[in-house]
Amino acid sequence: MEKFNPERRKTILKWVSSAGALGVGAMVWSVCLKGANKADALRPPCAGSESEFLSSCIRCGLCVEACPYLTLKLATPSNGISAGTPYFEPRKIPCYMCKDIPCAKACPSGALDLKRVSKEGGEPNINEAKMGVAVIDTTHCIAYGGIQCDACYRACPLIGKAIYLEFRHSTFTNEHSELLPMVNAEVCTGCGMCERACVTAKPTIRVLPREKVLGSVGEHYIRSWKEGDESRILENGVSSSPRKDALDYLNDGGF
Repeated sequence: MEKFNPERRKTILKWVSSAGALGVGAMVWSVCLKGANKADALRPPCAGSESEFLSSCIRCGLCVEACPYLTLKLATPSNGISAGTPYFEPRKIPCYMCKDIPCAKACPSGALDLKRVSKEGGEPNINEAKMGVAVIDTTHCIAYGGIQCDACYRACPLIGKAIYLEFRHSTFTNEHSELLPMVNAEVCTGCGMCERACVTAKPTIRVLPREKVLGSVGEHYIRSWKEGDESRILENGVSSSPRKDALDYLNDGGF
C-alpha cells in the first residue's frame, strides 16, 4: 500500500482551491460585464436603448479618449454599471454638446451611431441627441418654493425650448409672479448642463435615462388632433366599432 504523502495532499488541495477561485472570479466578472445597471447611468450621445448599447459596445474606451471635456468615464465593477462601458455624471461634468460629436465618430462598433441624430439622412445634429431627460423635483426646487431662480433655464443650450419658464401668480406672497422652470421632454437632449448648474446642495433637477422615466401612451389610442391617425389604427389590424351618439349609448346600457 502506498504511504500517505501529506505534501501531495496539500498540492491537490491547492489546485482545487485555485480552480474554484478562478471559477468564482469568472462568474463575478461575467456579472460585471453584463452589469446590473444603475437607474441613473447616462450614456454618450448617439447611443440607442440600454440593451442595444450593451450588446454592441466593445468596451474599447475610444469614445472616452475622444471626449475633449473629460465628460465620459469607463465604468468599473464598483460603479454598479456594466464594467468597461462609457457613462457620465452630469453633476460633475455634463455633456457640452460638441457639434462634431467626436465620441460617436470614434466608436468602431456602432454602439454610438451618428444616424441616431440625423434627420432623414441629413447632417448629424447634436441637438437631436437623447441621452436622457431632465426631471424637476418641484417639492425642493427653490423656484417652486417662492425664491426666484432660473439657473437651469439659463444653463440650457436649448434655452426656451428644452427648458422654459412658466409664469404663475405667487401663492406665497399673493402679490408677485413666480417663474417656474418646465421641461419639454421631446426637446430635452439630456446633456445635464441644467443639473450641473442647479444651485441647491443636492440637485433638484436631475437627468435620468428616458426609458426609465418617460411613459408611453400606447399605439391603440387615436390622436384625434392628428389627421389620418384613425386610419393608422385600422391599418394595424385594430377594429373600429361603429360609433353611437351619447343617447343611444346610454339607452343600450353602455355605462
